[in-house]
Amino acid sequence: MSGFVDEAQVHVRGGDGGAGAVSFRREAHVARGGPDGGDGGKGGDVWLVASNNQASLIAFRDHPFRRAANAKHGGGKRRHGATGEDLTVEVPVGTVVRTKDATALADLATAGDRWLAAGGGRGGKGNARFLTNRRRAPSFAEQGEPGEERWLELELKLAADVALIGFPNAGKSTLISRISAARPKIADYPFTTLEPHLGVVRVGRQGEETELVVADVPGLVEGAAEGRGLGQRFLRHVERTRVLVLLVDLVPADGRQFADQERILLDELRRYRPELLERPRLVVGSKCDAVASSDPRMPGLCISSVTGEGLSELLGRLAALVNEERAKEGSSGGSIVVHRPAGEGVEIVRDRDGSFVVEGRAALRAVALSDLTDDDAVAYVQARLRRLGVERALVRAGIRDGDTVRLGPLELTYRRDESVLETARVAVRQSRRGRPRRGSGRAR
Repeated sequence: MSGFVDEAQVHVRGGDGGAGAVSFRREAHVARGGPDGGDGGKGGDVWLVASNNQASLIAFRDHPFRRAANAKHGGGKRRHGATGEDLTVEVPVGTVVRTKDATALADLATAGDRWLAAGGGRGGKGNARFLTNRRRAPSFAEQGEPGEERWLELELKLAADVALIGFPNAGKSTLISRISAARPKIADYPFTTLEPHLGVVRVGRQGEETELVVADVPGLVEGAAEGRGLGQRFLRHVERTRVLVLLVDLVPADGRQFADQERILLDELRRYRPELLERPRLVVGSKCDAVASSDPRMPGLCISSVTGEGLSELLGRLAALVNEERAKEGSSGGSIVVHRPAGEGVEIVRDRDGSFVVEGRAALRAVALSDLTDDDAVAYVQARLRRLGVERALVRAGIRDGDTVRLGPLELTYRRDESVLETARVAVRQSRRGRPRRGSGRAR
């Protein structure tokens, strides 16, 4: 069974927020102590963190679920619930996070990069938070908000200094085993290597040496850019490399000349990502011990992984190219990533069946966390939705009497002479009596 996995799915869920408490101060000699219910805590977040301690996504293959801790509920005497513990999930450096429809969300390209995969739910407010001059004894509190929950696609693109690219059996695995401690499988049949291997190479004198990370990319075939021979899965590991090494076989089994091999490999890179042709690259002939040194087929740089011929020159040129690219990256500086929070406004969306769907976290949260069977709670939420402009937005969207409105889990019928929440309260009461979850007519 392979120990390298470069594609996986993960299900992340933030912790649920704690519910606010409904409590009143009850002490001897304290008349009308008033509400003292505390707030619920915030649920834990799920964070994806790029780490050098992970080499592949194999940890998610059989265990894809990651969930943060729930928060604690509030209590009397204004005691707030404890916050749920965050969950940190380590992923390999170079992991790209996408939605199920392939929309890119995050690119964790550097060790230590963090991305919030699922936020924890907010804690509900206790009844002490709803005390006003008119509402002296609020008998309601908010429920905790559920944590975010979703499936994500993870895709690993190896981050290396040098990528070895060539046809099957060109000698890539033999080369990386000779210049590093990597030990890939080596055999005399095509596609021996089915997964990328990384090797660390040190070049130069001790104390002044340059450390390179070299990737052995599985062999490509003509048509790899279109997916032939799993080419697209292999080519993704070339995207982040600084220098490309085109390893051409001087004694290929099919008799293809090294110039034709170079042309085909460059064409596949161009069709996959044209910008790859702008990377520094070396064309290296392998197995030079099997051909005469005066053979005109020999490219400018030839090596033999068996005898060691040409390896010192190859590593020296690679170290120079990699150091040059690292210097360019350091002088250009890193780009600034701006994270913008999701909007809190209200938006009305027309569904396919003609109903009006109210979107916006603030509006949905006002309904979802409140007890709509309590008159005081309904009055509070009505005022809150009015401030958010829900009914004005519905009118601007062209709603008419009898149209269906979806507000979070509620489905109700709009009446111009009733508030949305009054109709919603009827829907809740009917649903609790086992009737269809749909409001119509005036509240009774």
